[in-house]
Amino acid sequence: MTVEAIKDAIVGLPEDDRHSLAAWLNDLDYDAWDRRMVEDFKSGGRGTAWAERVKRQMAEGKQRPMDEGFAKRDSSQT
Repeated sequence: MTVEAIKDAIVGLPEDDRHSLAAWLNDLDYDAWDRRMVEDFKSGGRGTAWAERVKRQMAEGKQRPMDEGFAKRDSSQT
């Protein structure tokens, strides 16, 4: 089956079924993304050096936690 045939079949689905399919595809992508994040940020993963650098910068006062940054931004916009 080709991608074009799949697209044509999807267009022919009732709206509720299209929404159900879209939700399933979204979950499939998020599951793969979640697995990748777990791999990247486990001990020795490719994201650990970045996470450690951010933690060090926060301890040195060069960065602030996101929630503090958002709070500061929001208070300055009022």
